[in-house]
Amino acid sequence: MAMNMDGEERIGASVERVWEALNDPEILKQCIPGCQSLEKTSDTELTAVVALKIGPVKAKFNGSVELKDLNPPNSYSIVGEGKGGVAGFAKGGADVALKEDGPGTTVLTYTAKADVGGKLAQLGSRLITSTSKKLAGQFFSNFNKTVSGT
Repeated sequence: MAMNMDGEERIGASVERVWEALNDPEILKQCIPGCQSLEKTSDTELTAVVALKIGPVKAKFNGSVELKDLNPPNSYSIVGEGKGGVAGFAKGGADVALKEDGPGTTVLTYTAKADVGGKLAQLGSRLITSTSKKLAGQFFSNFNKTVSGT
């Protein structure tokens, strides 16, 4: 079951600072809802463990994440896949772009796609879509607060 999300965040920090943060596993770990570990295995690859509750289903995903199409400090794509055992799987990605909007302000835009299968997909598209949007929104809002220091 596939879904698309997009959004925008105005961040009170320079494009360079936001770019650094987008590539910093410690910052990403703090911002990803339910993230238990996030480790860099190469310059463009990470492994992650994320625990989430979606409706009645609790799942712990072990996944891998790859950064692609890097165009520092303007944009990149992030692609990931997680296996949640009996709960199923989740895979997806996001295109993230940064644009300066006056000194010390960056507009981050994202377009994300996600796909889930297994038990999770049986929960119904409305619940999955609303949860996915909420999680994406939470991540970017957490990221904004962390980077702009508010």
